[in-house]
Amino acid sequence: MSTQLGSIESKGSNIVPNMRTKEIKRNSLEPKVIIVHRETRLDELKRRYNTVEQARFYVEHLGADFNDYVADDKQYKSALGNVRQTYQKIAKVQLVDRSFLSNFIFAGDETVVVVGQDGLVANTLKYVKDIPLVGVNPEPERYDGVLLPFNADEIGKLAPETIKGKRQQKAVTLAKAELSNGQSIVGVNDIFIGPKQHSSARYELNWKNSTELQSSSGIVISTGLGSTGWFQSLLAGARQIAGAVNHDRKGLQKGFPWNSNHLYFCVREPFPSQITGTDLVFGKVTQNQPLRISSHMPENGVIFSDGILDDTIDFHSGLTATVGMADWKGRLVV
Repeated sequence: MSTQLGSIESKGSNIVPNMRTKEIKRNSLEPKVIIVHRETRLDELKRRYNTVEQARFYVEHLGADFNDYVADDKQYKSALGNVRQTYQKIAKVQLVDRSFLSNFIFAGDETVVVVGQDGLVANTLKYVKDIPLVGVNPEPERYDGVLLPFNADEIGKLAPETIKGKRQQKAVTLAKAELSNGQSIVGVNDIFIGPKQHSSARYELNWKNSTELQSSSGIVISTGLGSTGWFQSLLAGARQIAGAVNHDRKGLQKGFPWNSNHLYFCVREPFPSQITGTDLVFGKVTQNQPLRISSHMPENGVIFSDGILDDTIDFHSGLTATVGMADWKGRLVV
């Protein structure tokens, strides 16, 4: 079971009201803040086409509005600059590009601030473990900001509270897949297990003391945070799954709490044959009832999380993956 952080969570909520019981230990008198940022769409175009002029030609040649890319770039960098200046007044600040997250070593005594979209917050959560994370929306008119409770204009007056542990925090359960060879991968929204290419995955699935050989287009294991995304598509599109959850269909279609001590798995497009079944296609994963998958794929079997194809581990014949909850919860400052 994932470790509860701080005090006991309030009933019926995933707000942790008194996270100050776990005070952040500082190595020095000066607090440390890590600001995670990303390239803008314009930055990506310039990197690809070398100059702004060539990028403009490419975008406008396709009939798109290049000015939207420019405005987005200007707004994001302005917001990032404001957030950086705000925290520099009260803490030691370091900027980290999201492309370095997988190799960046967090000390554990800092506060992490993410300036970007919801996806950047989700991607950062799995690397910072239980370090408090502050999500800042650089452009509320453009981004919904489910994981971005603050905007760049208001963070100025709230910044001291975010690094002193005086803000409430939401606990976020993460999924974790551990392979029999010692490798592991963590997912904030979901974990996918299946084929690298558009082909069938072959594996043996074990759940609730039942075992079934299956052929499908893969398995998706969703967290509470991801339960309003890919999980909803699977519920809406799979007739057998909809039947299986008919008794609580409305509840699940609204998702389930971010800090839930369980996950849900869905098998995509299970194929019935003489040797493959379609009975174990949907269910709840708990501490006492983990999900185990043994690969029967000689090649092209993979496991990746949160839709990031570049962050995968191979899942070939002979390997078994045990999927459950990570032993920590993310801490989203609100």
